[in-house]
Amino acid sequence: MEPQTPQAEPAPAHPPLEALALQPLLNRDYESRPAAFYERLRAEYGPVAPVDVLGVPAWLVIGYGQTLDILRDARGNWSRRVGSWRAYREGAVPADWPMLPVVESDNCGFRDGADSTRLRGAWSEGLRPFQDRGRPEAKALEQAVRRYADELLTVLAESGGRSGWADLSAQYARPLPLMVIGRLLGSGTDGGDELIIDLWRVMDAGPDAQEASARLIARVADLCAARAAAPGEDLPSYMLAAVPDLTPEELTGEMAMMTGLVGDVTGTLICNTITEVLIGETGARDSLSAGMLQEAINRAAAANPPMANLAFRWARADVRLGRFQIAAGDPVMVSPAAAHLDPAFAAGGGPDSIYSSRAHLAWSAGPHACLGRDLATTITAIAVERLFDRFSELRLALPADQLPWRSSPLMRGLRSLPVTYELAGDPPEPQPSPAAAVEEAAEQEDPAEGGQDSLVRRVLRMMRLSQS
Repeated sequence: MEPQTPQAEPAPAHPPLEALALQPLLNRDYESRPAAFYERLRAEYGPVAPVDVLGVPAWLVIGYGQTLDILRDARGNWSRRVGSWRAYREGAVPADWPMLPVVESDNCGFRDGADSTRLRGAWSEGLRPFQDRGRPEAKALEQAVRRYADELLTVLAESGGRSGWADLSAQYARPLPLMVIGRLLGSGTDGGDELIIDLWRVMDAGPDAQEASARLIARVADLCAARAAAPGEDLPSYMLAAVPDLTPEELTGEMAMMTGLVGDVTGTLICNTITEVLIGETGARDSLSAGMLQEAINRAAAANPPMANLAFRWARADVRLGRFQIAAGDPVMVSPAAAHLDPAFAAGGGPDSIYSSRAHLAWSAGPHACLGRDLATTITAIAVERLFDRFSELRLALPADQLPWRSSPLMRGLRSLPVTYELAGDPPEPQPSPAAAVEEAAEQEDPAEGGQDSLVRRVLRMMRLSQS
C-alpha cells in the first residue's frame, strides 16, 4: 500500500485540479459498464483521477490501497467538514449544485474529532438494542421485517397463478426498508412514501435534490421533536438517552442520515444481492446454494457496493497520491466500487470461490465506518432468505447487460429489477380492495397484519400513486 505523504514542495508537477482536463464521472460506461470506466481511468491516471462531478472538479480515488489509507486516515490528513473545502469557502461552488445538500448536512459523517466521536457514541448506543440479537427490540424488529417481507411477496404474487412477472426493486427491495424506517423512528408510515421518494431524489443528486432535501429535513425534524417530547422504544429516543445534550438540529441531522442508510442503501443492497445471485458470476449464487447467506451478501457488496463512491472529504494539507499532488482544500471522493476492481484487491479470490477475504470497503473503514452494518445486513439477509424460500425459480426478465442502473454520483443500484418467477407453493388468494371498503377496513384491521389495508398494501399503493 502506498502511504500518503504530506508534501512541502512549493509547487506540484502538474496544474491545479481546476485546470486539469476532467473526466465526467456520470457517463454511459459508469452506469452500465463501470469496470470498463474504472479500467480506463486506472490505465490513464493510476490510483487517482481528476473527474467532473456534476460540474464540480474533484479527485476520484480508485486504488484499493489508497482508498483504505484515506478511510483509515491514521495521519489525520483528511477532513470531513465542508468548511475545509477551499472552493466552498471562496464561494466557487454553484448554489444549485445537486450534491450540496449532502455535503452541507452537518451530520456525524461530515464532522471530525470530538464532535464526530460524540455523535457516533449516540449512534452506537442507540443502535445497540436493534443490533444485539439477544435484545427484545432486535427480536421484534426481525419478526417485523420477516412479516413485511412475506406480505410483500404475497401481494406481488396475487395477480397471477403459480408463475408471473414482477419488479423486485419497486415491489420488494425498496418498500421493505421504508417500513423499517417507520419502525425505527417510532412513527408508523403515514407520509412515509413522500419521505423515501424525497430521499431517493437527494441521493440521486437530481435537479430537484435541494427542494427534496428541505422537505425531508422538515418531516424528520417533526418526528424528532415528537420523540423528544414523548420518548419511546425507538432509535431517536435511545440516542437521546445515551447523549442527552443532543440538540434538536443534531438529532434531526442524524435521523435524516439514517433514512438514507436504511431506506436507500439497505434497499439497494437487497436489490444488488438478488441481482448478483441471479446473474451468478461473482460467487453470490454459489454462496447462497451452500447455505452461506452472509457470504452471498458479502460477495454482492464487493461486486456492486450500494454506495459506489463515498461522499467528499478534503485534504488538510498538500498530500501526494499516485503521481498527483492533492492540494490543501481539494475535494476527494473515494470509490469502493473502483477499489474492488483494483488487482490489489480483486486478485485475492476468484469469482468461482464461495469464500472471500471480507476485506471489501462497502461499509467504509476507519473512524467513519458504518455503525449500522449489522442492521443493514440482517434486513438484507431476511429479505433474500424469504424471497428464495417463497419462489422455486427466479429468472431475470432482461439480459444482465440491459438492466437499467440508476444515474447517481454516489449510489450503485437498479431503477428496476424485472424477473419472471414460479412459486414454491400454492398461489395466494387474491385480496380485492374496493375503494368503498378501504376506509372501513382501515378501522377494523391491525395495520401490522395482512389484509385489505395493511401497512404493506398502503405503502405499495402510495408508491404507485407517486410514480403515476
